[in-house]
Parts: sequence; structure tokens; C-alpha cells
Amino acid sequence: MQLDSLIAGFSTRGGGAGARVTGCAIDHRKVAPGTIFGAFRGLARNGEEFIPAAVAAGAIAVVARPEAAVPEHVVHIADAEPRRAFARIAARFFAPFPATTVAVTGTNGKTSTVELTRQLWRMAGHAAASIGTLGVTTTDGEGKISQVSTGLTTPDIVTFLANMAGLAREGVSHAAFEASSHGLAQFRTEGLPVRAAAFTNLSRDHLDYHGTMEAYLEAKLRLFSEVVDADGAAVVWADDPASTRVEELVRERGARLLSVGTRGDALRLIERVPTQLGQTLTIAVDGREHRCTLPLIGAYQAANALVAAGLAMATGVPAADVLAGLGRLQPVRGRLERAVITARGAPVYVDYAHTPDGLRAAIAALRPHVSGRLILVFGAGGDRDTGKRPEMGAIAAEQADIAIVTDDNPRSEPPAAIRAAILAAAPGATEIGDRRAAIAEAVGQAGAGDIVLVAGKGHETGQIVGDRVLAFDDVQVAREVAA
Repeated sequence: MQLDSLIAGFSTRGGGAGARVTGCAIDHRKVAPGTIFGAFRGLARNGEEFIPAAVAAGAIAVVARPEAAVPEHVVHIADAEPRRAFARIAARFFAPFPATTVAVTGTNGKTSTVELTRQLWRMAGHAAASIGTLGVTTTDGEGKISQVSTGLTTPDIVTFLANMAGLAREGVSHAAFEASSHGLAQFRTEGLPVRAAAFTNLSRDHLDYHGTMEAYLEAKLRLFSEVVDADGAAVVWADDPASTRVEELVRERGARLLSVGTRGDALRLIERVPTQLGQTLTIAVDGREHRCTLPLIGAYQAANALVAAGLAMATGVPAADVLAGLGRLQPVRGRLERAVITARGAPVYVDYAHTPDGLRAAIAALRPHVSGRLILVFGAGGDRDTGKRPEMGAIAAEQADIAIVTDDNPRSEPPAAIRAAILAAAPGATEIGDRRAAIAEAVGQAGAGDIVLVAGKGHETGQIVGDRVLAFDDVQVAREVAA
């Protein structure tokens, strides 16, 4: 592929645009002869410092700010927003992509929503995939699920576009991906056509990066103001306070709006009745009421399923097929996943809830199923928003019958300091730093009628302590200590 065809329409200087492009990279260590290199200023490092190394390794073009120092014999694609420019150029290089792509943003529920969307598409006969916190998820012709990790909720732009292009080559026609606030702010979801976008909810998270809730919301709103196709669709969970702002933006953009929830127009939730292993939903569509059995526990899982249903409908799946598919949905890894039932009859659930709102929702989801006590094991991650720690402690103290505060992913922070910040708002909680011991204590206390909730890490299979990642899987540990 020729460089001049990839950079058409961009401001350039220096070098020769007729060279052949062999790849794209944002890591100078991955540059090979013929590569287009993206040099961006970050929080920790300035990628412009690595331009000489990238050029020495064979980069034929550099995407960077106009004031960046780029050798004259190399093409400099000069742009005030080099991340966005690089993404759009890289998309030209990696295309084609799956014909139908959708994106989901929000504080909680992104992972479940993209995976449930994938499942609904597959039931409708489409070759489908999801990309996000769980990695790249696909299903083969025999129904076997495959997951390949990408390392981040929204991977770097090169990995993201390469994965999307790879899915298209494998015959995937429909792909749903998570659009995190970091990914949107850093233009890691640009370039490919997005036919529909969805908003789940907004609550406190990532303020260590965004600073304020307003800035956090603004980052997410880019999905609707810039990323989704102007003639595409937006699915909005109408019951969240931030939904009004999202809906106004969608209308300004001219995209088709499908609101869902108890205040929704496209899918209105009339009634939700918990059952032993799920819930029964009464949903109004086009003025007619339908009753569906959803095999997932909790109000927030009903919300995720309805947003996924909206995305399926927005991309052409008939409403009747979507409603029938809700009854066949499978639980998502680490999202209120029942790990084990103890010998004394107490189920142990594992959930990714790592924010105040997520923790509150997970407890609320399980509470209708508790006849005894709800025993909670949780912590908070290090090197992240510190303000949410006492909020989570207060929620645990108020809503759990027994709370055990333990370590999550302390990273570079002293674990005891993180626990202390939580315990300051949960004086009645028990402190057990060792996560395995904490889970074992909860399981040991649980009897008939009790439910144990292990929150914070969900699907993760490692615990980050300092600069090490120690093997740790909440589901596996729960099974081991319950044996």
C-alpha cells in the first residue's frame, strides 16, 4: 500500500510520499522498515522523544504535532491532534473491517453489554464478536467460545484496528466493542465505521485521570458527537440521570435514538420480577407487551440485556427475534458469576464491581435472593481514584450484613493504606489483607440462606502487587476454599 494514498487529505511536509507502507506503530520498538510511526505526548512519556529511534529503525513517516522535530527526509504528517490523525490513517491501512460495528460506553455494564450483543447477533445467524475487558470473544461453528486477551478495555489503536481487520478476514460480519473514557479521550476507537453506539450509565470512576465528573462525561460523549456515524443509531439507558444529556446530543447529531428502560420508548421495561435463577421481564415494544424470562440475576443485568437488545434491533435484528433471544442469554465471565455452592448450601458469586455504583448494584442484585446474610468480600485498586474508597466502605457498611475488607490490586500503593481508607467509612467491617484468606473466611461463615459476594476483580486471573502480577482467580479460589 502506497503512503500517498494513506495520507491523502492530511497536512504533510518533507520526505517522499510514494514509499510503500508495511505497517503502523506507536511503540518505537515495533517499528520496521516501511512503518508509519505515531508520536504522541502522554502523561508519563512524550512519544516525540522516540522519533529518532523510530526513524533509525525504518519509519518512513511520522504522525506528530506540527512543532515536533522530524527529520526532513521522513514524511511528517503534522496535526494538532496527532492521535486522531494517526487513527484515521491506520484505519485506511488495516481496512476492511466487519460490516457492522457497534460501541458501548458508560461507567458500568460495558463488558456485559457487548458480550450480550454478540450473543443476540449469533442467535440471529450472524458471525459475531465482541472486544473489551474480556478480550476478543468469538464463537466457532460448533458453538465453542474463544477468548483472546488484549490487555485493556479499549486496546491501543494499532491493536484495536488490527483485531477488527483480523475478525473481518475470519468472516466476522458483526462486532461490538467497549469504548472506555480513556479510549475515547485518546482516540483509540477512531477510523472504522460505527453503525450504533450505546450508553449504559454514569457514576464515579477514573477521576484520577479525568479530574472531574464533567470531564469524565465529556470524554464519553465523544462517542455520540464524533465517533458514531451521523446516519447511525444510539441506544440509551433512559433511567440514568446522565441520559438526558446523551439523548440531547444524539438528536443534535441527527442519529436515530432508541431509548430503553422504564422510561424508554423503543424498549420500555414495565415489570421485573426476580426468580430463583434469574428474572421475568415484561417489556413493551411498539405498544405491545411481551413477557421474557431472563436467566441473569439483578436489575443491572436486566439493564445490560435491554441495552444489548436495543443494539441488536438498531442493527437490523427483528424485535421478535431479540425478545426470544433474551431467554437464551448466557452469563458473562466475572459478572455475578456463580462460582460455587458450598457444602452448607451457600452460593458464592464473583463480580467485577470496583466502583461505588457497581458495588451497590451487585449487592442490590443479590439481596432479593438472600434469606439469611449477605457476606461481602471487597477492596479497592491502588494507583486509582482514591475518593471512591470511603464511598465503597460506606456502601458495604450500610448494605452488607458482613463486610470483609481485603486487597484488590494494590499496585504501587501500600495495601494497608488502601484498606484503612475503606475501613474509615466501614468501622464494623473485618480486615483481612490476604485475599485468599478473606474469601476463605467468608465461605467458612456462610450457612444455609446466606450468599457470599466477592467483588472487585471479576474475570481477572492475576493480582497486581507492586510490579508483579500474581496468579489469582476469585472464581477458582472460591471453589478451592469451599471444597
